[in-house]
Amino acid sequence: MAAARRSVSVGLGLAGVLCALLGVCLLLVGPVIVKEQVVKNVRIDPSSISFSMWKDIPVPFYMSVHFFEVLNPKEVLQGAKPVLNERGPFVYREFRYKTNITFHDNDTVSFLEYRKLFFQPHLSNGSEEEYIVVPNILMMGAAVMVENLPTFVKLLLSGALAGLKQQAFMNRTVGEIMWGYEDPLIDAINALVPGLIPFKGKFGLFMEFNNSDSGLFTVNTGMKNISRVHIVDSWNGLKKVNYWRSDECNMINGTAGEMWPPFMSPTSLEFYSPDACRSMTLVYERSGKFKGVPTYRFVAPKTLFANGTDYPPNEGFCPCMQSGILNVSTCRLNAPMFISHPHFYNADPALVNAVEGLHPSKDHHALFLDVHPMTGIPMNCSIKLQLNLYLKQVSGIIQTGKIKPVVLPLLWFAESGSIEGSVLKQFYTNLVLIPSVLDYLQYIFLGLSVPLIISAAVLMATSQRTTAEKSPRHPATQSHPPPPSETTPLLHDAGTLSQDDAEA
Repeated sequence: MAAARRSVSVGLGLAGVLCALLGVCLLLVGPVIVKEQVVKNVRIDPSSISFSMWKDIPVPFYMSVHFFEVLNPKEVLQGAKPVLNERGPFVYREFRYKTNITFHDNDTVSFLEYRKLFFQPHLSNGSEEEYIVVPNILMMGAAVMVENLPTFVKLLLSGALAGLKQQAFMNRTVGEIMWGYEDPLIDAINALVPGLIPFKGKFGLFMEFNNSDSGLFTVNTGMKNISRVHIVDSWNGLKKVNYWRSDECNMINGTAGEMWPPFMSPTSLEFYSPDACRSMTLVYERSGKFKGVPTYRFVAPKTLFANGTDYPPNEGFCPCMQSGILNVSTCRLNAPMFISHPHFYNADPALVNAVEGLHPSKDHHALFLDVHPMTGIPMNCSIKLQLNLYLKQVSGIIQTGKIKPVVLPLLWFAESGSIEGSVLKQFYTNLVLIPSVLDYLQYIFLGLSVPLIISAAVLMATSQRTTAEKSPRHPATQSHPPPPSETTPLLHDAGTLSQDDAEA
């Protein structure tokens, strides 16, 4: 029995030591293996798991467009506050793919990314044939643009507008506003003020958004330095843009807005947006999970569209008006266009109060990005922006009536998408499940080693004590016989016999 216990204790001890060694090895080597796998699979390389995802984005993206209909256009012309009614959403399926992918010797790759949009009637609240009353964007924009020109030029333009029966507000279909409509005003403006609007033919707010690229991006591949993967090296050959009034505001920072370098910290992320003509910084809000995948949520800080008075670093984006809107006229043909969060969320309350019908809400109007911090790959996102037109009465242009100066919302849109299906399963298995299993195994092995080693020690001690108790005593302890006792039968019989002999 003692020998069996010793064998069991030796076996348990060896198992405990083996578990401890495996746990320590996984503790030291596991993170290295995981890191190597992440680095191998997130860099821009045709052999990486994420390359096909980067090249042809498999995530189903949708763009939802919400229009603001002006309910009282005649009253607005007389100086009344605009009353707005939100229409939509009008939903479009968005496909993104890259072409002209060219790898360079300096650890960079260039590409053009195209977008194609397809209307989704079953997801929309209305059709593209629905009519909506909105400002006459071309006419009202041109009026503000020519405000400082000589009076006779403005009078000529006003006469031309009257001849073309142009009014401050128009009633057009969703499809026309989105994708363009023929307007003789375009030719008239080009004839009277050459170069004011450098395009011909149709005009639509999203004409350049569909079936077009977002410019030539050159980004780092991460082959030599993984911390630089996806970071923009240049856009359209430029290291910085020239839209703004300071070098800091003209800088092209961060990525192209699709992926970020791995091993992110919960601080902030940057990307360059050609649509906003600037780099944008989002800040960490909280940690969470998306369908089992750990994420960091990044949101827009209140300073994103703050004016230079409220946030001095934004002074380069001025001339500014109230906080909460960005003047993009310098990159939008000098048209008096502004971008903001939907419903002027996080903006100066004066902008909200200048019109009726806005109800800013974080749940409905705040943008967010949920990014897997280990890989830098977005899992779920919704980028929301609002287009606004600055309207005012312009002397000499009688069509502008008595409109009070107002930044009028035209529409807001959300580009949303999330990883799902087989892509999510592959991502979860390779970049979440396997690293998690390795992580848990190291603690399981270390945890098992302790009771195994303790059990082995206890069994060994018990076996040794049992052996000591059963072993024969030393002969020296038995050299002297024990003293006679009255209770010893032999001595008792001998004593009785001697007494009988004496009596005889």
